Amino acid sequence: METRANYVAVGAFVLACVIGLVVTLLWFAGIQYSQEYEYYQTYFKGPVTGLAKGTTVRYNGIDVGRVDSLEFDPNDPQTVIVTLQVRPGLNIRENSQASIESQGLTGGSYVEIDGGTANSPLLTAQPGQRYPVIRAKASTLQQIEESAPQLLAKLNVTAERVNDLLSDENRKQLADILSNLNKTTATLAQRSGDIDATLKNLRTATGKVGPVLDDVDEDAGQLGKLAKDADAVVKSPALADISDLTSDMKKLLASLTRLSDQLDRQPTKLLFGDRRKGYSPK
Repeated sequence: METRANYVAVGAFVLACVIGLVVTLLWFAGIQYSQEYEYYQTYFKGPVTGLAKGTTVRYNGIDVGRVDSLEFDPNDPQTVIVTLQVRPGLNIRENSQASIESQGLTGGSYVEIDGGTANSPLLTAQPGQRYPVIRAKASTLQQIEESAPQLLAKLNVTAERVNDLLSDENRKQLADILSNLNKTTATLAQRSGDIDATLKNLRTATGKVGPVLDDVDEDAGQLGKLAKDADAVVKSPALADISDLTSDMKKLLASLTRLSDQLDRQPTKLLFGDRRKGYSPK
């Protein structure tokens, strides 16, 4: 009985050790797993053709993880919630965006995350969110599909304008223009000698204009100096004296004029005085 009890105790101890080892391994594995990846979500509107669990996730073109799961949004059946499992330390920003891209026209699809800008805050989970949510944007192919109708409309308008341009009348006018251009070119080629001579004469005349312009500049300088001297004379005190002298001369001429008039009328009055009746000279 004692030997049997020892076997039971040893077995129980070994089992406890095995259970403890398994729990320890699971605990370390859980810590390592939680530290090895970070999780983000993005909401894609419309089809997510080509995406599946395990699809590659790239950050600025570099493989950083994979798609962990795809689920329908219970509030919007046209939206697919994609959970991304990526390596830690990517510093995904709030203005980062996720899109579905394709490796060439026939290659597989993957999720591309752009890096955002350095001045944008780091992306974190908001209240009510399980993981931080990266904003989604239309893929390159989706953008092409959305712009295809507008592009086709522009191509139709362009084709119509090209047809109008290539009408029979426009083609005839274009042919006439080309013909006239050929004639003009031929005429210029025939008159090349005259054109060269004209250009030579023009260069010679231009060379002669230079000295003339120099003389004009010199004369203009002398005229400017003369104008300054005249301005100085006008503003000088001597001009005021000349003005006073001119005024006195005018007065003197007026007096001489009056005296001359008197001599003409009564020449004896200046010598013998006034001999009119009633006048007695003193």
